[in-house]
Amino acid sequence: MFKAFADFLIYQLAGLSPDMATGQAIHFFVMDVSKIFVLLVIIIYIMGLLRALLSPEKVREFVRGKPQWLARTLAILLGAVTPFCSCSSVPLFIGFVEAGIPLGVTFSFLIASPMINEVAVVILAGILGWKLAALYVLAGLVVAYIGGIVMQWFKPEKWVADYVWKIQMGEMQTPETDNSLKGRHRYAVAEVREIVGRIWKWVLIGVAVGALFHGFVPESWVTTHLGGDDWYTVPLAVIMGVPLYSNATGVIPIAEAMLGKGVALGTVLALMMSIAALSLPEMLILRKVIHWKALAIYASVLAVAFTLVGWGFNALA
Repeated sequence: MFKAFADFLIYQLAGLSPDMATGQAIHFFVMDVSKIFVLLVIIIYIMGLLRALLSPEKVREFVRGKPQWLARTLAILLGAVTPFCSCSSVPLFIGFVEAGIPLGVTFSFLIASPMINEVAVVILAGILGWKLAALYVLAGLVVAYIGGIVMQWFKPEKWVADYVWKIQMGEMQTPETDNSLKGRHRYAVAEVREIVGRIWKWVLIGVAVGALFHGFVPESWVTTHLGGDDWYTVPLAVIMGVPLYSNATGVIPIAEAMLGKGVALGTVLALMMSIAALSLPEMLILRKVIHWKALAIYASVLAVAFTLVGWGFNALA
């Protein structure tokens, strides 16, 4: 449906040729923008209906008091199904510390939350197939679990900002939630507006980058420099992802274009994870609650993990 729409709009109405780089790039842009935004609205609305009662406070309370292995597993799963991104990391971090949840568990949540979410998974499956979506989710879950354990080894409590420890626990005043179907509908519509309003520009940027890569970067160049099994392509992809800011949804079109040009699967996965969970803006936000030493360890742990994931999938492929 989306391809037919893009074919009609670009190749018939606009008169561009599919043999031209410009035509291919614009066709890619139109097809992916229409597909991603339709899926975004539908999936966010459906999940909003189901998630009307889920809040950061309830996430915190759900994890509190559990054995550490179970708390870590629950934190990762909750991170994967909640829409919290780096903009929510500071209040969530403080709330988890207040509740006495180990910092290793908190770091597992912070790794999983921006990197894995149900909207991105559905879009990833719709564009690139369920196999790649499953591989991405599996790799993300493993990285979040092991990454949190490694962070706990360093006893990061000593690097938490002083003001976080001084915050006193108080009674949470949570407003009553309207559980009726109409109330959940209003909540779901608000979720669509808030989430789409927050990420639409990053989706457009991601699609634009993917379109330029798809239309103008020669396949021979990609095969020579990124398509092989050279060891440096994966760490290079991780480094490339650090200065970029997007989310798992916005990076999917870039991954689609790279895979279409023959870039190795592990290299693409490493780039996706780096952009989603290791971006410089997120590091600057987290700096408000933890010191630079902890941030350096956190970033190093993720960079090593993403590199190992990339090398592993390239070796399997």
